[in-house]
Amino acid sequence: MSGLYFCVMKYKRLTKEQFEELHQEFINFLATQSITADEWEMLKKEKPEVVEQELDVFSDLIWEGVLSNVRYLENISERHMHLFELTDKEMKLLSIKVMNPEIDLRTEEGFAWFKRNFQSDFVEYLTASKAYGIDKNKDKFALIEQGAVITKGELYQWFDEIMN
Repeated sequence: MSGLYFCVMKYKRLTKEQFEELHQEFINFLATQSITADEWEMLKKEKPEVVEQELDVFSDLIWEGVLSNVRYLENISERHMHLFELTDKEMKLLSIKVMNPEIDLRTEEGFAWFKRNFQSDFVEYLTASKAYGIDKNKDKFALIEQGAVITKGELYQWFDEIMN
């Protein structure tokens, strides 16, 4: 039996831009696999399936590290803001819905309107929390796949103060 094994990706492959940004980390990763620059060039020509596998493994390692450290996510659409705080035990959601059809929260004007009118009858709030499933990083990644972005949490913290 061959020494090759196939792994299923847990997350998704990093983009070309992300790989370029993490160039040095990828070189270090290959070194931990005892793969030199010359061997990597040879693999790209002769064993593209091994190259694909190494790219996937590295991508999953990077995602695992990022997801383990992420604390806040935001998903902002035209009339909704879903702000998440990711604690050790659960995901807390602060959901904001704007019922003014002329407002787009993704624009500077729309967000300025919201900051002036966040206490009006045109804005609804909902809070919720949910325990993680078996794999908390997979749960976090699912939110990112749905459009959430990693933030420092200023917006969540601002609302949390207002609500309490």
